[in-house]
Amino acid sequence: MALSRVCWARSAVWGSAVTPGHFFTRRLQLGRSGLAWGAPRSSKLHLSPKADVKNLMSYVVTKTKAFNGKYHRFLGRHFPRFYVLYTIFMKGLQMLWADAKKARRIKTNMWKHNIKFHQLPYREMEHLRQFRQDVTKCLFLGIISIPPFANYLVFLLMYLFPRQLLIRHFWTPKQQTDFLDIYHAFRKQSHPEIISYLEKVIPLISDAGLRWHLTDLCTKIQRGTHPAIHDILALRECFSNHPLGVNQLQALHVKALSRAMLLTSYLPPPLLRHRLKTRTTVIHQLDKALAKLGIGQLTAQEVKSACYLRGLNSTHIGEDRCRTWLGEWLQISCSLKETELSLLLHNVVLLSTNYLGTRR
Repeated sequence: MALSRVCWARSAVWGSAVTPGHFFTRRLQLGRSGLAWGAPRSSKLHLSPKADVKNLMSYVVTKTKAFNGKYHRFLGRHFPRFYVLYTIFMKGLQMLWADAKKARRIKTNMWKHNIKFHQLPYREMEHLRQFRQDVTKCLFLGIISIPPFANYLVFLLMYLFPRQLLIRHFWTPKQQTDFLDIYHAFRKQSHPEIISYLEKVIPLISDAGLRWHLTDLCTKIQRGTHPAIHDILALRECFSNHPLGVNQLQALHVKALSRAMLLTSYLPPPLLRHRLKTRTTVIHQLDKALAKLGIGQLTAQEVKSACYLRGLNSTHIGEDRCRTWLGEWLQISCSLKETELSLLLHNVVLLSTNYLGTRR
């Protein structure tokens, strides 16, 4: 009886009529939850694993940036010439990596939607073309870097021969202008040779009118006159088959055209013909995409790059003149059929030799 009264009295204190067994169960639950033995601990003292990793990564990134800043300031103060080369090299790697990611996105989109190269917009086509050219040039460096300790030799060669071994991302602004001038001087050397080959095949043309047009065109170019668009388009027929079709050109003529397109001329003639056909076809496809986009949509740098690819040394010509010349090129290119691409190939010489005093 005494024990029963004690239990009922304690239940009155808790404010409800409970049995002794339920009372002890309640005390045990409260004890486990932490309420019976003191205040709960603060949740701020225990971070989740994700929060710990995030804070650690943020700390590492902050410290790395601070260290890089100090390292750059040290190089800039004590080794200024090396710092310039180091900065250009690091920025070049970043640009090359960005180009690679963009090229991968374009290729992935082409695969998903079953799109061919000639169906791409102009800027995507040009990006893929330029990236393939850059990767091909870097391939030689990758091959010679394979043997052990050859990377030290590669760095030395890159420093001594930047024009031959490095792509445009790793050139200084002055080197970009100087190297483009050098490359254009190489292809300019082949222009008189190509004109002389055109003169040699004039007697082989059966049509008297075409013979007269080609003779007049060669004479104008040799005298320093920039030809009109109709003067070039009048010769479409003789460039579509014998004697000026790509497959009918003489070996020396093909080698001269390869130099004018900045392609190596030391390969067998059949391989040179194939490379010329491929390069001319890509340019023709680019021209169609560019005509659809419109020259007015291009930036100044894009206009100059497009002109240089097609044979004009645009590094020392104003933007307006470059746009005018590119308009003439597109007018000719978009008028040609695939069987007449030999004329587009020779147009690298015909249209650029005497444009606005560029002849030197």
